[in-house]
Amino acid sequence: MGIVDGARIRSWRLPAGLVLALSYLAGAIPFAQIAAWLTRRVDLRRVGSGTVSGSALYRVAGFGPVAVAGSLDVAKGAVGPLLAGRDRPVLAALAGGAAVAGHDWSPFLGLAGGRGVGTAMGALLVNAPAGVAVLGAGLAGGRLARRTSFGCFLSFLALVPVLARVHGRRGALAGAAVLAPILLKRVVGNAPPAGPDRLRVYLTRLVHDQDEPPDR
Repeated sequence: MGIVDGARIRSWRLPAGLVLALSYLAGAIPFAQIAAWLTRRVDLRRVGSGTVSGSALYRVAGFGPVAVAGSLDVAKGAVGPLLAGRDRPVLAALAGGAAVAGHDWSPFLGLAGGRGVGTAMGALLVNAPAGVAVLGAGLAGGRLARRTSFGCFLSFLALVPVLARVHGRRGALAGAAVLAPILLKRVVGNAPPAGPDRLRVYLTRLVHDQDEPPDR
């Protein structure tokens, strides 16, 4: 490719602000909520913990809707990084984080949402593919041990170091960008903790994604 052709392609790139906005809006599409409503007429915000997630969808609608919604959640995470392109790694990483933030605080759900692990996997599939294996291992191991949230937490701890080793600084940035909204959403949850022992509750949310430690 010549210099002129390369310059022409770069001139057609979307502005960074538009890439981030589209990433957020794509991430905000609540596929789990849509699937729950279409199949069972259920609002996931009114069920259980109120989290709009694949786990909540599975409890009300079964495997089929979860498989479809989960695949779409992964796909929407890839939109922003693909729009950013390989030659803008910082923007691609931020676009992945924006997609996860959209999933976690969706304007279509009154800023409710899930945790965004599937959406993060979609972003990492484009930006740092080894991250998909790390998060997938956490999900699979956690489900086998019946501690999915804790398994995910362990994968979060490993994500940035593994991506830094495999993909370098680009991978570390991509991992950190998707982790930030995931961890923040786990900590803030759907409401502030009640009672005086708030620090313990916040730590329990961070590790186990719930207000009380799981029964052993």
